[in-house]
Amino acid sequence: MKFLFSAQGWPYMLTPFIPAAVALEVAHADPVLIFFVAALGIIPTAALMGAATEELAAKSGPGIGGLLNVTFGNAPELIIALFALGEGLQEVVKASIVGSIIGNVLLVLGASMLVGGLKHKRQVFNAQAANIQATLLFLAAAALLMPAIFELVEGQGLPSPTAEHVDYDSTVEDLSLATAIVLIGTYLAGLLFSLRTHKDLFNPPYAEEHEEGFGWSVRRAVVALFVSGILVGLMSEVLVGSISEASESIGLSEFFVGVIVVAIVGNAAEHWVAILVAFKNKMDLAVNIAVGSSAQIALFVAPVLVIASFFIGVGPMPLVFNGFELGAIVLAILVANVITHDGESNWFEGVQLLALYAILGIAFYFA
Repeated sequence: MKFLFSAQGWPYMLTPFIPAAVALEVAHADPVLIFFVAALGIIPTAALMGAATEELAAKSGPGIGGLLNVTFGNAPELIIALFALGEGLQEVVKASIVGSIIGNVLLVLGASMLVGGLKHKRQVFNAQAANIQATLLFLAAAALLMPAIFELVEGQGLPSPTAEHVDYDSTVEDLSLATAIVLIGTYLAGLLFSLRTHKDLFNPPYAEEHEEGFGWSVRRAVVALFVSGILVGLMSEVLVGSISEASESIGLSEFFVGVIVVAIVGNAAEHWVAILVAFKNKMDLAVNIAVGSSAQIALFVAPVLVIASFFIGVGPMPLVFNGFELGAIVLAILVANVITHDGESNWFEGVQLLALYAILGIAFYFA
């Protein structure tokens, strides 16, 4: 009982909301009620993922631990996006991609630096590893910008924030497909770089100096990570199933729901884990989770969705983003690069990241 009231244990008090959300969904209850209950149900599953990631990181270092976490953490978002593709909501899918990128490098990293910085005056992390991840984000930004630039010059212009689906010609669709293939190849090369040829950069010597956790075996931690990933996906599906009607009742646009709400829901696991480990002064793992998750969304999830759109939904989904989304991607990646380049962080840098996220969120609300 004492554990439930501790810093690590309190999220598990919300476990009853998991079956409650499923029951409300089956009973076709009020969408707004389902929305909030499912959101609460995500918290304990994210906490379990955090505990499992901590145990694995203690044995394998923050690089592999962070990789496992973003892999499981982004699975719900991929499922959500595939469902939305099947419904023909391509602009909502693209909004959620952008929301995940800026959410991780601004909201998650900012909250991690703020929470960690309030407890620890100065926190350090591997600047070289962070810069490599940031460079990958620059590559992703270029790749996500080029189809939009092509459409501005040769096509019909950028889509409106209020659009659900826009028909493009086959040229920009083929350009997006080729870009997706290049991005996936780069992502796979990045995995080889971080896990084999240069794994020392992502597993520095001082990363082994972890405090005692739950004492789980590797097998138990992997099973817990797998189960928590499934539960986060289930809760995310229930929540997103109610978002359309709930957002209409609350008065939010589908664009805002995609870029803010869906992105936060799909990345709830990373949010909790990154803040938790930053509070424990493990900024290497926090930065790997936040920046690494953004890189995975841009280099792997987005290209997979482009390829999948050729087989499901209303047709191919080109990587043509609207003006708000393009501006958000560029600003977020530039600011994240500036803040992470020195390998040090403090609470005020976290405030700056959160402030930019708030400014973008306000702009999206009025779009």
